[in-house]
Amino acid sequence: MTSLHNRHIKPLILAGLDGKNWHLQDYVARGGYESLKRILNEKIPPEQVIAELKASSLRGRGGAGFPTGLKWSFMPRQFPGQKYLVCNTDEGEPGTFKDRDIIRYNPHALIEGMAIGAYAMGITVGYNYIHGEIFADYDRFEEALEEARAANMLGDKIAGSEFNFQLHAFHGYGAYICGEETALLESLEGKKGQPRFKPPFPASFGLYGKPTTINNTETFAAVPFVFAMGGEKYAALGKPNNGGTKIFSMSGDVAKPGNYEVPMGTPFATLLELAGGMRDGKKIKAVIPGGSSMPVLTGEVMMATDMDYDSIAKAGSMLGSGAVIVMDETRCMVKSLLRLSYFYFEESCGQCTPCREGTGWLYRMVHRIEHGHGRPDDLDMLNSIADNIQGKTICALGDAAAMPVRAMIKNFREEFEYHIEHKHCLVPTYM
Repeated sequence: MTSLHNRHIKPLILAGLDGKNWHLQDYVARGGYESLKRILNEKIPPEQVIAELKASSLRGRGGAGFPTGLKWSFMPRQFPGQKYLVCNTDEGEPGTFKDRDIIRYNPHALIEGMAIGAYAMGITVGYNYIHGEIFADYDRFEEALEEARAANMLGDKIAGSEFNFQLHAFHGYGAYICGEETALLESLEGKKGQPRFKPPFPASFGLYGKPTTINNTETFAAVPFVFAMGGEKYAALGKPNNGGTKIFSMSGDVAKPGNYEVPMGTPFATLLELAGGMRDGKKIKAVIPGGSSMPVLTGEVMMATDMDYDSIAKAGSMLGSGAVIVMDETRCMVKSLLRLSYFYFEESCGQCTPCREGTGWLYRMVHRIEHGHGRPDDLDMLNSIADNIQGKTICALGDAAAMPVRAMIKNFREEFEYHIEHKHCLVPTYM
């Protein structure tokens, strides 16, 4: 285990959490709310707060990896009316389970991060949109909000300053599409959760038509730690253009599935070691590095790759939400793709024709191959359909449905060809 110690792996957001020490007094004992109080008491100019965040190289932890400080700078500071801050806790990406652990075990880090963001952007009202199927965690966050209000860390004249910020929780109803930020805004307004055309972007026309900034749960929860240690020190935890630590949700065929917070740029081999290695000593076959919508990579490629946005992109996939789905040698790639294709077929909102129709075609064709009715031209047809979906829809769900298909065929084509030719699976059956 020496490689783990050499990396100096020390979590920030998940440090010292035991499931019981989530209350405000526990968070304060860990140094919580000190960053917010210092910013307010010293009256640090908002533009200086944003500059510090830019120096941290903190990138959005929800999937896109957009620089957080840059996003905050888009908010029009002199806008005369109401502006909004929204946290996206609508965690519906298969394989992703980090955000629910943040609001379950360290909700005050999220609250403090949102309050710092609100101050930096001149916002007085915020919402946390929480996935509808984790209602116990929604209740936990509501309790944390009450604690923060009682301690004057939320509400009017926070910590004796002139800064006001009201934060509310809102729960969705389990629709995957509402993880897309504009569909989330539609749902938050009480409408059907469907993505909006862009432009205009939320920074100019967001919630109720007002300027709005939306960030992921983990992004906001990281903010207090940026200001506790300083932007440059936070950036140095990771690697250039990939600052700080990242929570990876390890699932699939690993010995110890769970959330692991490591510095950006940590080798995948080290992350796999943290998760106890491959379950039952099996051989690694494939890895989806960033949630089910990201292109699959072979185990061989992943074992030589670091866990950061740029390294994963170079390897041919995307870091996404940081949900790492590991598959061993017993997994049939056709059957795995069938499950993924069914998910995106079911979760399409139906607004865009390429996605509404194409996801059904993808699912039915993969189903045909899996059940021994594949045709020689099916693989070219699948790639053609994926090409006609990707990049041709309002939101990224079309891309999310197309990329797994293209990557599975590219990296494991021989399995698909074997299925089509022999009418059964290439993978041996293990007892």
